[in-house]
Amino acid sequence: MKISIIGGGYVGTVTGICLAEMNHEVTIVDIDRKKIDLINQKVPPIYEPGLKEILERHHGFIKATTDLMKAVKETEISFICVGTPSRDDGSIDLRYIESVSAQIGLAIKEKHEYHGVLVKSTVIPGTCDDVVTPLIARNSGKSPGIDFGAGSNPEFLREGRAVYDFHHPDRIVMGSEDPRILQTMRELYGKFDCPYVECQTKTAEMIKYVSNAFLAIKISYANEIGNMCKAMGIDSYDVFKGVGLDQRIGPLFFNAGLGFGGSCFPKDVKALKSLAESRGQMPLLLNAALIVNEQQPEKFISLLRRHGPIKGRKIGLLGLAFKPGTDDIREAKSIEVATSLLSEGADIVAYDPLAVDSFRTLFPGIHYAQTAGEAVEKSDVILIITEWPEFENLDYRGKTVIDGRRILKAKKTAGHYEGICW
Repeated sequence: MKISIIGGGYVGTVTGICLAEMNHEVTIVDIDRKKIDLINQKVPPIYEPGLKEILERHHGFIKATTDLMKAVKETEISFICVGTPSRDDGSIDLRYIESVSAQIGLAIKEKHEYHGVLVKSTVIPGTCDDVVTPLIARNSGKSPGIDFGAGSNPEFLREGRAVYDFHHPDRIVMGSEDPRILQTMRELYGKFDCPYVECQTKTAEMIKYVSNAFLAIKISYANEIGNMCKAMGIDSYDVFKGVGLDQRIGPLFFNAGLGFGGSCFPKDVKALKSLAESRGQMPLLLNAALIVNEQQPEKFISLLRRHGPIKGRKIGLLGLAFKPGTDDIREAKSIEVATSLLSEGADIVAYDPLAVDSFRTLFPGIHYAQTAGEAVEKSDVILIITEWPEFENLDYRGKTVIDGRRILKAKKTAGHYEGICW
């Protein structure tokens, strides 16, 4: 197929490059000229394991441009992959969805062929039906279901494993009331051996939110139980090892620690909470998940205070990205921890294998180590923020370690060791 991807961020870039690997002709559209130039030079604008190699191998099937109108006119189907940031009240901001939908409509106005539009951006239920489709119709002067069709095709990509997840999905969710859009998705994803969920558009939109919110709740539940276990001298990881063997529960997302971050879980839980409140509902579990998550960094810092004053102390931060395998620091717990430490006069030495450049834009005044070993050597106290595998190979002897992610080597070898939930 000839496919246009509107939005060259994380979802758009991964989706576009992986579709090109399937020999579809892909055009990625973005307003950021730097991203466009990088893609056309065979360099992904984001870090994701395996993505650069795919782009290099299949570059003949992919191009990038700032010209949305031309891209839509020259393709059969468009994926909307733009951001949906949070407003101050937690609700999502649809300005980019609205802008792109209007532009797609103007492009379709000049087309004679049917055009499909699939929304991959995470949007609240009803967005495709009540915002995207009407804007395309108004700006094109054409009829939905006849001249164009729209639907929801949410993504479930994990940062650090997105390429694998694209090619090995747990399920593919296809939401639309337009039979032609559903058929397009069947053809597009026909090679994948996984369950297919065909449903109403708004149901597909809801599936995405409910999935992320449930995982966030599971993490906060693990952290709340972990905090209880810590107070009673119980290792929460041993507890959840036993709990996770129950097939009704499962072992994943029970890693108690500093809490969840990234571009999805915090934003999506807040958006679902805001949606519930706008309908007169009291989202008690969603509220609780957010409260527990927001409290974990302060609990972490309180453990550090047990081991002496913070002011003037040289403190190493191991890990800055919100999770291993990515350079993404959006909603990373490292930001809250660093802010708190600096406010109390700490001297920070930070290290991350991928996220230093991004973190430096927020904290230009702290020292950044070239290696993890250097960060350990130059610090009096080590705070482990992200569970990068290389941290299991460090020598922590003689050091005080406050561990937010359960690095066993630190637990076994540190001079003084304290885990947040164990």
